[in-house]
Amino acid sequence: MNFKQLTYFIAVAEELHFGRAAERLDMAQPPLSRQIKQIEEELGAILFNRGRSAISMTQAGERLLARGKSILAQLEDTKLEVRRLGQGAEGRLRIGFVGSATFGIMPNIIKSYRANFPEVNLSLIPMNNAQLHRALISRELDVVFARPALKDPEFLTRELLEEKLILALPDVVDTGGRSVAKLERLKTHNLILYPEYPRPSFADFVLKAIEDAGFEAPLRIWCMDLQTALGLVAVGEGVCVVPESVSNAPRKGMKFLKIEPEIARTALSLNYRLDEQGVHVQNFVKLAQKVARKLI
Repeated sequence: MNFKQLTYFIAVAEELHFGRAAERLDMAQPPLSRQIKQIEEELGAILFNRGRSAISMTQAGERLLARGKSILAQLEDTKLEVRRLGQGAEGRLRIGFVGSATFGIMPNIIKSYRANFPEVNLSLIPMNNAQLHRALISRELDVVFARPALKDPEFLTRELLEEKLILALPDVVDTGGRSVAKLERLKTHNLILYPEYPRPSFADFVLKAIEDAGFEAPLRIWCMDLQTALGLVAVGEGVCVVPESVSNAPRKGMKFLKIEPEIARTALSLNYRLDEQGVHVQNFVKLAQKVARKLI
């Protein structure tokens, strides 16, 4: 018995009349009668008591009607669920991100995505670039915010924005009211770098930018992530070169200065697998790029 035959049976059971059921199904009565007979033979049970002027259901027919309606309802629910998943209206999306992404554009993107796709469950997982790379390769994540990007022939990268590097320093340091800093400050302060491993990392990018500008930072303190680095700055352990967006969230115990002349810029990007066909990822990337264009 297939789903079409089940709809034939339900029509006859609800109408209790072969003629009306055939009209409802837009088919002739003889083929409908044959289909019902075929179902009865397959199931080994009489479904209808056939009288001269009326028909009624047997106990077997009543049970099949109840179960049949439930089966068709489950089928429709399943089709709706699958359709919504296919449209990206529900499901899950696993997002990885570097810590600095939370200070910039990422919160706006997440907020906008939640507003447009409220039924999609989001998992937000902080990692460094090396961890993000491994998780994307192993499909433990669907899309990741990286800085500046993840290099792999299996990945697609969409740059969202580019920003300057600035200096985070303890608020007890006398800057004379200036809003800019020279790299000479690195000679008298510890330079806090992150992450310590794996390497190469954002720390190596910062060191190269400083060296390309003609300076060297001999006094170095290493830590594992941005939040720890900012905590060390706040307690006066040194200064830290960070993306400009980090200054969007004022933090007690520190201040931010622009570096002049500018030493380098860093980008924030979205990265996902080249073979990723899921509509959730495609919707997220399109929305992220739209939000980025508005904020730039």
